[in-house]
Amino acid sequence: MGAKLFPTTVIGSMPRPPFVKELLSLHDDGRIAPEEFRKRSDAAVEYVIALQEHAGLDVISDGEWRRTSYVDVVTEVMDGFEYVSRDQFHYHKCVVRKLNRKREGVVAGEAAFLKEHTGRGTKVCLPSPYLMGTRMWEPKASSGVYATREDLMWALMPVIRQELLAVRESGVDIVQLDEPHLCVFVDEKVRAQFNDPEAEMQRAVDLINAIVEGVQGVTLAVHLCRRNWGRKGWGAEGGYEPILPYIRQLRVQMLLLEFAIPVAGDVAVLRQLPEHLQIGLGCVDCRFPEIESAEVIAARVRKAAEQVSPERLWLNPDCGFAPGMLSEVPLDEAYAKLKNEVAAAGILRESFRNLSGPAGKAAS
Repeated sequence: MGAKLFPTTVIGSMPRPPFVKELLSLHDDGRIAPEEFRKRSDAAVEYVIALQEHAGLDVISDGEWRRTSYVDVVTEVMDGFEYVSRDQFHYHKCVVRKLNRKREGVVAGEAAFLKEHTGRGTKVCLPSPYLMGTRMWEPKASSGVYATREDLMWALMPVIRQELLAVRESGVDIVQLDEPHLCVFVDEKVRAQFNDPEAEMQRAVDLINAIVEGVQGVTLAVHLCRRNWGRKGWGAEGGYEPILPYIRQLRVQMLLLEFAIPVAGDVAVLRQLPEHLQIGLGCVDCRFPEIESAEVIAARVRKAAEQVSPERLWLNPDCGFAPGMLSEVPLDEAYAKLKNEVAAAGILRESFRNLSGPAGKAAS
């Protein structure tokens, strides 16, 4: 992938219509037979694949329409989780028993279906262990089985690595690890909540690198965002500079970074990323109802192309449109935004069709 200039993609999730939300609730509560859930979810995923194809995207996902959230997919793979009331994350699945594998190749099955139903490029997302340990370890409920959240994180690492290896065999083009909890350390208020924020950032990176170590045959990516609270906005503010020493260590081929929101900092930071990295440029808002024009999106990308070679730049929204079931973003809104993303790529390809010089500026 990436031979075409300015490839277009999504981050992962697409807004779930009421039918899909109801279907997932039935599945989560065990009120629908597994075979019936598979049949109905297959039909739903075929639709969201077709929607992305019709919007014109080069690389698509299954919309994560088989998942209640991008984090909870691990509960489909492993036993040991129950809903627990938490202050920060409200009512959330947390670990209450030692992890025990209950299903093999869950995400690989999703990947195979996606691959079989499109001729476009394909992407599958996995949650990072640092993310899951932060969200799914609660002291009172979890410390009896995993003494610390770090213990849970390292217990989850081989689980995600096994899923990654199985997904690679499906033939998808990109496997993306989602890691918002590394990215929120851009905010000094978040860093102040930890005794040793540097150790936290290093742990997040070490976990990802342990997962991807030696993995070849698929493009490995990491998505970094300031948390996506939908219409409520974001959960951290600040440019990427504070986490640069850590994300430079990631042994992947692509970073997906948000820049459409006003609190994401200056795109000049892209100059400080390793030159081998492809950059998924967040140039489309995914949180609010305003639909940016193709020209507005293209202008954001042009600013990034002043910092790094255009051949390194991909176009994508800032984040997934619906990381969880509570997303308020209408599907039609996301579709319109993706169409404008594709139109912006067309404008840019025309402008940059004759590249000259190391900066990749259009020839006069």
